Amino acid sequence: MNILIFMNNVLPVNKYGGTQRIMWWLAKEYNNMGHKVTFLSKKGTTCNFADVIFYNPEKSFDSQVPQNIDIIHFNSTPTEDISKPFLVSIRGNGQKGERFLKNTVFLSKNHAERHSSNAFVYNGLDFDDYGKPDFKINREHLLFLAKASWKVKNLEGVIDISKKSKQKLAVVGGNRLNIKMGFRFTPSLNIKFHGLVGGEPKNKILNKSKALLFPVLWHEPFGIAIIEALYFGMPVFGTTYGSLPEIITSDVGFLSNKKLEIIEEIQNIEKYNRQYCYQYVCDNFNSKIMAKGYLKYYEKVLNNEEINKKEPFSNDDYNKKILDFE
Repeated sequence: MNILIFMNNVLPVNKYGGTQRIMWWLAKEYNNMGHKVTFLSKKGTTCNFADVIFYNPEKSFDSQVPQNIDIIHFNSTPTEDISKPFLVSIRGNGQKGERFLKNTVFLSKNHAERHSSNAFVYNGLDFDDYGKPDFKINREHLLFLAKASWKVKNLEGVIDISKKSKQKLAVVGGNRLNIKMGFRFTPSLNIKFHGLVGGEPKNKILNKSKALLFPVLWHEPFGIAIIEALYFGMPVFGTTYGSLPEIITSDVGFLSNKKLEIIEEIQNIEKYNRQYCYQYVCDNFNSKIMAKGYLKYYEKVLNNEEINKKEPFSNDDYNKKILDFE
């Protein structure tokens, strides 16, 4: 199969970029399976396992697609007519009344249901990017792993939990001083801010972390940070919103919308088996499983079958901006 992946970014990314990394891993798996992959991406993209075409926004999309392409994978709804078969994977929550094309796939069962669909593929990691975790290493701190400036990621709640549980905290994805989302300065010396880091520096921080704090205040479609943390043997403590109950079982973490209950459970971190957390991700959230999931939907599209019988649409009742966290 000849697959075109459209990413209006420079690839590969070195630090922040969840969608970019997911599509990179997906393309790598397709190549390993014997499929032909082409990236249509911004100038500067390089790849040693796929062809690269630099995207020109001043030209029509169709004119930039090679004739031999069988199917196109988009990560947002295309804004012009596309002559080739295509699939769209949606990675965020729709706005009020927003409708999606029938050949749209979501990131989790909950994510799909909130958009009146049952089509989804879980994200999966390429473990080559992370190396083997060290379960004997001393675990020094709790972890926040997200874009700290997004209020729905709830860094404020995470800082409060770490302080009240008397634990050190590593923040990956933010700085001590933030003025983008209102003034925030965190003076505590028990909290270390690492900014945006990727690759081996990020892996070292994760491998020294006791647990991931993930008390999000929105319906999370699928948090890659969750499976990254579990891969390194960390249990995850979060809220009950979005896809979290699907991903975080009682064996690998704890969910509550009450801060005090999370603080109490953190005292029991040692009851979670780090090796089990790691194996759970290896068995269920790897890039090969993800690739096979999308390939099944590609086949449906190429057989002229619609992935969704009706157009998916966003249910505003589920997409309240900031959810409760007591």
